[in-house]
Amino acid sequence: MHIAMIGSGYVGLVSGACLADFGHTVVCIDRDAQKIEALKAGKMPIFEPGLHDLVGNNVRQRRLSFATDLAAAVAGSQAVFIAVGTPSRRGDGHADLSFVYHAARAIAAGLDGFTVIVTKSTVPVGTGDEVERIIRETRPDADFAVVSNPEFLREGAAIDDFKRPDRIVIGVEDKRAEAVMTEIYRPLYLNQAPFLFTGRRTSELTKYAANAFLATKITFINEIADLCERVGANVQDVARGIGLDKRIGSKFLHAGPGYGGSCFPKDTQALIKTAQDHGAPVRIVEEVAAINDQRKRAMARKVLAACGGSVRGKTIAVLGLTFKPNTDDMRIIIKKW
Repeated sequence: MHIAMIGSGYVGLVSGACLADFGHTVVCIDRDAQKIEALKAGKMPIFEPGLHDLVGNNVRQRRLSFATDLAAAVAGSQAVFIAVGTPSRRGDGHADLSFVYHAARAIAAGLDGFTVIVTKSTVPVGTGDEVERIIRETRPDADFAVVSNPEFLREGAAIDDFKRPDRIVIGVEDKRAEAVMTEIYRPLYLNQAPFLFTGRRTSELTKYAANAFLATKITFINEIADLCERVGANVQDVARGIGLDKRIGSKFLHAGPGYGGSCFPKDTQALIKTAQDHGAPVRIVEEVAAINDQRKRAMARKVLAACGGSVRGKTIAVLGLTFKPNTDDMRIIIKKW
């Protein structure tokens, strides 16, 4: 199957390379000409274990290519994935969907024959409806369907997550589109990976709900860590003790300075804003976000206390800079500075 992947960042490049490895013909599109030229030369814009070899192998097999011409890629594809960024909008915390909507308008111009448009980007509930409206308004004659297919990739383990997923969530309203998505993921279907076909809005919300729940687990164990310090208990043993309970699980129960990275902070805020807009506030998630902000300040106060109350004139070394191992992602750090 011929597939166009709009966006060659973290999600787009990993997803495109993995789909090419499934045997599909994939072209990754990006408006950044320098990035495309670098990819053609075999230079990866990000570090992800195994990605360089995966991309190189599929380029050599002529299943994966890179281009800036979006219209040409769309015209020759049966499925078009939108994998562009959805950062927090300045000032209000809502997800900035300008890149998604720009992609939708550009896709509309290149549609030729029935095409499935797949939103891979993390987007609020109702975004698929708006993408469909934009395309129908731009191209009333076009034959297409809009599908939600959120990504669940952990940086540092993204390729394994794509090829051996816990689940594949697909929000679809059109039987033809369901058949196309089944064909795209046939290798995973044959391996009996868990598939969840559901409504488009349900699929969109599932991604935010998953990230908010994981952020809540992190925040919970961080608060327990504070209590452990006060009463003389060992938080690592507490985490192990509750993590062995199969109903709870051990993942995301590691106390630390709070959750970070490129997803949890913006996704929890976007979910909070969406819930408020619909008159159904998510109080637990609101508290999670507030506690996480407080924890970062508390960690800074601990550093100050360890340095005698002031860091003026002192040199401080930081061991590690990215938010987790096996990634070079410093987007949040750069933004803060």
